[in-house]
Amino acid sequence: MKKGIPIYIPIILIFLLLFSCKSAKLSDAEEKHRIGEYYDAAAIYRKVYTKTPPKERDLRGYIAFRMAECNRMINNVPRATSGYVNALRYNYPDSIVNLRLGQMNQKAGKYNDAIKYYNEFLTVNPGSVLAVNGIKGSEQAPTWKQNPTRYEVRRMDKFNSRRSEFSPMLNGMNYDQLYFTSSRTKDRDAKLSPITGLVNNDLYVVKQDENGNWLNPELLEDPVNTEFDEGTPSFTADGNTMYYTYCSQDLEGPRTSEIYVSTRTSAQWGKGTRATIVKDSVTALGHPSVSPDGRYLYFVSDAVGGYGGKDIFRARIFGNEFGPMENLGPEINTPGDEMFPYVRDSVTLYFASNGHPGMGGLDIFKATQDSTGTWHVENMKAPINSMADDFGITFAGSREKGFFSSNRNDARGNDHIYSFELPLITVFIEGIVFDVDEYPIENATVRIVGRDGLNETVHARRDGTYRVELERDISYVMMASARGYLNQNFELKTNPEEKSETYVVDFFLSPIHRPVVIENIFYDFDKATLRPESKEALDEIIKMLNDNPHVTIELGAHTDRKGTDEYNERLAGRRAQSVVDYLIAGGIATDRLEAKGYGESVPKVINKKMAAEYDFLNEGDILTEEFILQLDPEQQEIADQINRRTEFKVLRTNYNLF
Repeated sequence: MKKGIPIYIPIILIFLLLFSCKSAKLSDAEEKHRIGEYYDAAAIYRKVYTKTPPKERDLRGYIAFRMAECNRMINNVPRATSGYVNALRYNYPDSIVNLRLGQMNQKAGKYNDAIKYYNEFLTVNPGSVLAVNGIKGSEQAPTWKQNPTRYEVRRMDKFNSRRSEFSPMLNGMNYDQLYFTSSRTKDRDAKLSPITGLVNNDLYVVKQDENGNWLNPELLEDPVNTEFDEGTPSFTADGNTMYYTYCSQDLEGPRTSEIYVSTRTSAQWGKGTRATIVKDSVTALGHPSVSPDGRYLYFVSDAVGGYGGKDIFRARIFGNEFGPMENLGPEINTPGDEMFPYVRDSVTLYFASNGHPGMGGLDIFKATQDSTGTWHVENMKAPINSMADDFGITFAGSREKGFFSSNRNDARGNDHIYSFELPLITVFIEGIVFDVDEYPIENATVRIVGRDGLNETVHARRDGTYRVELERDISYVMMASARGYLNQNFELKTNPEEKSETYVVDFFLSPIHRPVVIENIFYDFDKATLRPESKEALDEIIKMLNDNPHVTIELGAHTDRKGTDEYNERLAGRRAQSVVDYLIAGGIATDRLEAKGYGESVPKVINKKMAAEYDFLNEGDILTEEFILQLDPEQQEIADQINRRTEFKVLRTNYNLF
């Protein structure tokens, strides 16, 4: 045995030495993890993990989980997912691994896998709000993506770099200045943050020129920017006070964030000072948003007594002092993270959350407060939201346009600035007011009355055209009129769908002082019986008489030159009476109608429209028998057909007025 001692002692010493080196490196990672240096901690965990033998399952599971948590914090979804999978493989003894895998898969758009892991977590933690909402979001997200809202979203490449840009905030009376946070730098040797692996953030500004075009972003050279992290600005209504997040770096303690305030004097932002919302320097505060009336400052904190994760609070502003912190409550805050608040008005709050049902990562939500003080939260859906992180929204005042940040479609997980705009829904009705021969009427008017209270009279242009803007899902009654013409009404119900539309309605007004041919009136051959295809034209006459209740008319029927005068007159009389009988059956008073059979005694006078249609006829030609006999047989048949007609002419315009 003694002989073997020198052999085993060096082996034991080497093992102990290796273990002590491994422990030291693991403890370094744990310390960096503790103080929030997630980027550096993840790199050390990765090295320790690769050196840990697979047989040390418990240790590998522990390291894999910790490594995954750090990668999750720096938004490296692929590495975080890989770490959680390894932790699960090595039986890491905390069911939260399934929750995290659900979140990572949801963030990657793998919704079915996300639901599977969420359900696994629920078997151990039934009723978990995060898991339940994760399943809801994963189930709804595909539908939201396939049926996006009307918002139009564009990546603002002019603002963006290869690094990270986020938390845009509009400022200026005309919203012509955009501030944002960025880790971009021209210094290739710039030191990377041990927290994020990026250069510390600074505030940048981009302005519009006199034509409303955005210029290139510029670093804010004012004292407000320092060697440390600054970002997520918010401005008072006058634009002269800026609240922002400031992160110093304590080499020994946990990394924390604070809210700072800067004042602009002489077109320069002064050095920031700490906003004394809390007395201690340990409680993390950030993402300030001042209300438009300047009465409250909304912000994010992980203060004790919240609902889990990061919550949104507010505090009353009293000059340079602040009232107590007020948690916005469970309608806003969840066991997840609620961040990046934006106060649009006294009852409307926008914020980002990964705790409410969403598409993955952080989604942007709109919260509206009712008269009882209750918040109603709704997801902004696609395309504002995506499976990635979407957050930090800002609006150009009351307009439905502005900017937000997102890391969608960036392989490195960097954030970038996107614009959004909700196009206006426009509903118009337009058309032309014609006479019955399809020539525009110059001095026509169109009156429109709607259930939305619209009561407008529009004068048609010289070419007879008109155009009026309407509203969605409203019933309207329209009436076109002109001196010397009968009125014509039209009813319209606009579409309730959220889309722009233009309705085209042309009016054809009948003259008062000359006969009007009723097109498409047909009788059986040599009889007075109306054929069924005449119904549509006669129903239009009924409508015309109802649109003009003080008018009486004569219905005159005309035949061609064939047959005796007496026979043609009797046939025409019977035909005219058939029309009158149809109109009476349709509800028109008998004393408003008069039937007259003209036979062949009143040949048709060719008007401009007919002359344009038939090249062998000229305006003013009268289709007498003598004229027709001069034509060739085919032209004679056309002329006879023109003479066979049913007309109406106005007799009185004061029926039942007196």
